[in-house]
Amino acid sequence: MPHANAAQSHLYIGLMSGTSLDGVDGVLVNFEQGTRVLQHASCGFDAALRAELLALNTAGGQDELHRAALAANALVRHYAQVVRQLLSAARIRPDQVAAIGAHGQTVRHRPQMFDGTGYTLQLNAPALLAELCGITVVADLRSRDIAAGGQGAPLVPAFHQSLFGQEGRSTLVLNIGGIANLSVLGADGSVLGFDSGPGNALMDGWCLQHTGRAYDDGGQWAASGRPLPGLLTAMLAEPYLAQQPPKSTGRDLFHADWLARHLLHHAAQAAPADVQATLTEFTAASCADAVRHFGRGSDQLLVCGGGALNTYLMQRLAALLPGVRVGSTAERGLPPLEVEAAAFAWLARRCLLGLPGNLASVTGARGPRILGAIYPA
Repeated sequence: MPHANAAQSHLYIGLMSGTSLDGVDGVLVNFEQGTRVLQHASCGFDAALRAELLALNTAGGQDELHRAALAANALVRHYAQVVRQLLSAARIRPDQVAAIGAHGQTVRHRPQMFDGTGYTLQLNAPALLAELCGITVVADLRSRDIAAGGQGAPLVPAFHQSLFGQEGRSTLVLNIGGIANLSVLGADGSVLGFDSGPGNALMDGWCLQHTGRAYDDGGQWAASGRPLPGLLTAMLAEPYLAQQPPKSTGRDLFHADWLARHLLHHAAQAAPADVQATLTEFTAASCADAVRHFGRGSDQLLVCGGGALNTYLMQRLAALLPGVRVGSTAERGLPPLEVEAAAFAWLARRCLLGLPGNLASVTGARGPRILGAIYPA
């Protein structure tokens, strides 16, 4: 049954803080006629919160439950700041917004592991967010899909289909956040989607470690180096990349220790810029391999997420996919940094309307499920 809020307003807010751990992106979306983003706002994480979220993504820390609860509160205060920015810029009141879709910060993602069901864990404090903002919050958007035998990710392909799908033409959408995921929107209306492998997470971590900068602006540092063939070959041999969909991954696999092991064996004395060039090539090559194997002959690749702003990475993608036109989702009306946040606004709306948010063809779940838990204003 549709939730009462769904009938009151076509305005929704979507919030996204992804595996890049760089901060929060938020959008205010009007779904009255299609999908129209009215405002975009962002808020970066301070160094302490970023370090704590990264630490909580690694098993074995001290007093993790206490630290996770406090980190969730801190995260939600960032969320609330973005919500306030959106409302102020649009000059609207909280009671004019139907709901906030708040995904939370993924710190563990282990679907189908251990006991056959596995779990996914996002730090979030949706009740606090509802209190701070005075707006209904939809959270916990992945666990129902996992309970139904799915991967719980990626969830954005259904939104990609609603926004970018074209009857009679196959379209590919590549989201390059901390992890990269590919949506294959078939000409017949079919949808396939999966996490292809690393996006910005390894590049950003290496850049921060060696330059003090949170990311490689435009890929300029990577472009100054030369890829290391032995290291690249070893990383591309990662078994996850050869797995068949449905599949999903995260920092549980592609993390600093994973990189350190490869460096120890293949590039112990390498120049940092050459490692950055290799990591960029690794992301580009793994994404390109996914397109070649599952792209169903499409000649169009729309890229979103922070990776779309990495000029060098986009150039490498285009070079590795000579038969495919590589462009940004901005060409289709939605800037790269707004797409994923808009997807969570869309998922919040689906929840309030009592409609499924997942695609079994993507996640491997036993069927369509309504995703999310509702925290009323």
